[in-house]
Amino acid sequence: MAQSLGETLVHAQERITQALALDKSEARRDAQVLFGHALQVSRAYLLAHGDAPLAPEALARCEELLGRRLAGEPVAYILGQREFYGLSFQVTPAVLIPRPETELLVELALALATVGNPCEVLDLGTGSAAIAIAIAKHRPLAQVTAVDCSAEALVVAQANAAVSKVANIRFVQGDWFAALGVRKFDIIVSNPPYVAARDPHLRQGDVRFEPAGALVGGGDGLDCIREIIAGAPAHLSLGGWLLLEHGYDQAQACQALLHAQGFREVASHPDLSGTLRVTGGRH
Repeated sequence: MAQSLGETLVHAQERITQALALDKSEARRDAQVLFGHALQVSRAYLLAHGDAPLAPEALARCEELLGRRLAGEPVAYILGQREFYGLSFQVTPAVLIPRPETELLVELALALATVGNPCEVLDLGTGSAAIAIAIAKHRPLAQVTAVDCSAEALVVAQANAAVSKVANIRFVQGDWFAALGVRKFDIIVSNPPYVAARDPHLRQGDVRFEPAGALVGGGDGLDCIREIIAGAPAHLSLGGWLLLEHGYDQAQACQALLHAQGFREVASHPDLSGTLRVTGGRH
């Protein structure tokens, strides 16, 4: 007799919990997302049809995706997409997986790029272009430039821009400011690599599958942040802003670096968990 959908989901949740040491709610969510994707049904359908038998071919599709998750592969890479700031983005192992705490960076940039006012925005290390596209989508009068040194990442970024139908964005391949000449911007945002090289978190969870070059920022995690802060004044309009996402314990160091480069109105901002996640200043 075929196992029911509900029974199979519960068993999948238990396997994820044991294999990945996740709490039950997170394991349940992973199982539901994977099964929904495999069966092309909604979460509501899964909850409402727990007694339905699961055909062998459907079970095989679920087991294929479940096996990848049990090996530790992030759900976003298995599905090939991730939601960020109300938009859906393609993600591959060439780019970081957009995370909820990074939405703070978008919110702060949108607060500065006020509605109805044209401005020039630069996103450094754009990856999937989630930040750049979210800003471009909500501020159609802004001209957004998105830079990344990875050609593979820019392929993903350009595909996301096409799907999101944003025309006010251009992509540049280069190392931080190197390919921008003398261009100046009103707002510069970046979620740069900021994890210390020997941070044990690099060997845990989803980050094991993400590109190390987009995560590791040198011995203390601040190498890229130092380079961006040092180069930003030459590319900011007078009164322009620099906003940087950083690690949970790096706010004070980022403030000191900004002050040393002459930035004013330097401040750090907490994410929804209360962690100081973004620090910025005015040129």
